Amino acid sequence: QVQVVESGGGLVQAGGSLRLSCAASGFTFSIYAMGWFRQAPGKEREFVAAITRSGDNTDYADSVKGRFTISRDNAKNTVYLQMNSLKPEDTAVYYCARRRTALTYSGYRASGNYGQWGQGTQVTVSS
Repeated sequence: QVQVVESGGGLVQAGGSLRLSCAASGFTFSIYAMGWFRQAPGKEREFVAAITRSGDNTDYADSVKGRFTISRDNAKNTVYLQMNSLKPEDTAVYYCARRRTALTYSGYRASGNYGQWGQGTQVTVSS
C-alpha cells in the first residue's frame, strides 16, 4: 500500500522554526521526486518546494526561498522540510506528495503532477 505520512507540524511564534517529516512506504522511494505543498484557509493549495529523486536538485516557491529547505534521506524513505524564520502567512496545512510518474521532475510546481498525498500536518505561526 502506497503511503506518505507527514509529521512535525505545530504552533510556533513568528521567527521560529519547525521541521516537517514525510515518511514514505509501499513504493521504491528513491526513484520518485517529491514535493511539499500547503493550503491556507480559504485559499488554493500552493507549491512550496520540490526535490529530485537523488536530492541533487531542489526548487522553491519565491515566498519561502531562503527560509525553507527541502531534503531527503533515501535510506530512510523520508523527505524533510526545514522551515526557519516562520511568518504568520506561513500558517497552513502542509502536504507531502509523490510524483505520479517515476524518474520525472519537470512540472514540479503543478499539484496535478503528484499522485500520492499525505493527510497533511497543521502549521500555525502566531504573531
